[in-house]
Amino acid sequence: MTQSHAPSTQEPKDLRRLLVLGLGSIGVVYGDIGTSPLYAFREALRPVSHDGVTDAEIIGLISLMIWTLTIIVTIKYVLFLLRADNQGEGGTLSLLALLMKSANGHASILFFMGIAGAALFIGDAMITPALSVLSAVEGLKLVTPALSEYVVPIAVVILLMLFAVQSKGTAAVSNFFGPITLVWFLVMGGIGFVHIADDLSIFKAFNPYYAVSFMLSEGYVGIIVLGAVFLTVTGAEALYADLGHFGRRPIQWAWFLIVFPALTLNYLGQGAFVLKNPEAMSDPFFLMFPKWALLPVVILATAATIIASQAVITGAFSLTRQAIHLGFLPRMAIFHTSETHTGQIYLPNVNTLLMFGVMALVFVFGSSESLATAYGISVTGAMVVTTVLSFEFLRMRWNWSALAAAAVLLPLFALEFIFLGANMLKIHDGGYVPVLIAATFIIIMWTWRRGTQILHAKTRHIDIPLASFIKSIERKSEHAPVAVPGTAVFLTSDPESTPAALLHNIKHNHVLHNQNFILTIRTANTPKVPKSERVSMQPLSDRFTLLEMRFGFMETQNVSQALGLFRKSGLKFDIMSTSFYLGRRKLVPDAESGMPHWQDRLFIALANAAIDPSDYFRLPTNRVVELGSHVII
Repeated sequence: MTQSHAPSTQEPKDLRRLLVLGLGSIGVVYGDIGTSPLYAFREALRPVSHDGVTDAEIIGLISLMIWTLTIIVTIKYVLFLLRADNQGEGGTLSLLALLMKSANGHASILFFMGIAGAALFIGDAMITPALSVLSAVEGLKLVTPALSEYVVPIAVVILLMLFAVQSKGTAAVSNFFGPITLVWFLVMGGIGFVHIADDLSIFKAFNPYYAVSFMLSEGYVGIIVLGAVFLTVTGAEALYADLGHFGRRPIQWAWFLIVFPALTLNYLGQGAFVLKNPEAMSDPFFLMFPKWALLPVVILATAATIIASQAVITGAFSLTRQAIHLGFLPRMAIFHTSETHTGQIYLPNVNTLLMFGVMALVFVFGSSESLATAYGISVTGAMVVTTVLSFEFLRMRWNWSALAAAAVLLPLFALEFIFLGANMLKIHDGGYVPVLIAATFIIIMWTWRRGTQILHAKTRHIDIPLASFIKSIERKSEHAPVAVPGTAVFLTSDPESTPAALLHNIKHNHVLHNQNFILTIRTANTPKVPKSERVSMQPLSDRFTLLEMRFGFMETQNVSQALGLFRKSGLKFDIMSTSFYLGRRKLVPDAESGMPHWQDRLFIALANAAIDPSDYFRLPTNRVVELGSHVII
């Protein structure tokens, strides 16, 4: 009897795929959190070091860090949130899109929570590259003090090069991300393991009693220390945001097998090293290494921070694309940098904005010590938002009772809120920076959403119902427009109203094509839409047909490509003899619009800055006709 060997060959393939994706996730997902040991313990020591640090304080600090990693990253993100996916995609806006499907009376609350989380992530995307690269390059001061004055210039050059290569894509570079970051984690874990022997009493840090005892004994200083302790989990949001790129299992395996053990060993090693050598508090991470290894470690640390920065930048690109497709931001130019990986995109406007923001932070703060005080608010704020949205997820998607969801999440919310409060104490020391960044983006997204709603309501009020227009235009009369051969496609956001471009074409050119398509493009609250559900059509008369295209919020809205799918439905047309008509509106501010005058001006500026629809929807440029109109808003 012959036996099938399919399962035995399939299992190695699945394991190989799991290992490859796990290695990739180490580079992309864990790049940010992997650079935290460079500065987290050092910054946590500062508030308690003015009058000397006791052994109990060091053990208490390490205990706080280990248990923060365990509760927030392991339990909340790795074990729970990775299961709260929107068809495999994660992240604040992806979760928001999922919840908005079944939101009832509190949709506006969910919207503001979602855009707050997204705005805080953008703030994180500006601070992370500046802080990470500065902290790595500062290791040169230990190699030779003569390099101290060159730290900022070197960091600026590295960051400028990083932003300059974004347009080339990360396809080639990303192949090296995983291996380099894997080496980084192995080196971190290895040096930590070696130095644990400096003082074995550091193992007491596994007992949460020492973390609680530290907080109770330190009082107000302990609250300040919490702001620095939270630096250990910066980058945890990337776990959730990059869910769609790697999948749940590879991210979980990478955490439990490599990342969590390496971080734990390194923090234990730093603690034991400082217990034995109190003078090493100034920079415990780099001082753990022997003199001969300092320069290679600084180079490796710089490479790791560049990778961490890259991951945050690409995360900002992905989040912005989601925001555009969900209607939270105006359309921007989106370029694909890989033919095989749809997630690898480049947004020049976002890249430029991040570059100027990061450069400003580097020059204003000048050191990782100063910048660390500004860090934390954006991260903790984003985490609190995610926890609140998770409450709705448990109730609406997993059908938990409000009491059960609150019982599970309330302790986590309380912990994160304490961390947020501790970070808010740093407002005057630079913490206002992420708050201002986030507030700016919240205002922009809220203004765009509100403005588009007002614009839609105003134009709908004066628009002619499409059914009435077709009935009147099909009547034979001496004033009927001249019928011309060919096909015309009129893009509109409201399929029930006559497109303004169609009315203007008849008014000024007095012609009507033999075949007219009224095309509406919709963005689903799902990451991707199957090709079988991409297009639909509804004949309205002999000359008019209503077309609809549906795209996921993670997809490129390529109209030219999607039109080919209509041929399978029996729709015959030649795209090279088809004209695409777009309505271009000139917006005029109105004091009675429902928004303050400054917000009117902001909305108009955002609308004017939006990319041309023909480019955004990938229309053939030589077949597009634009007709303008004035709209008072």
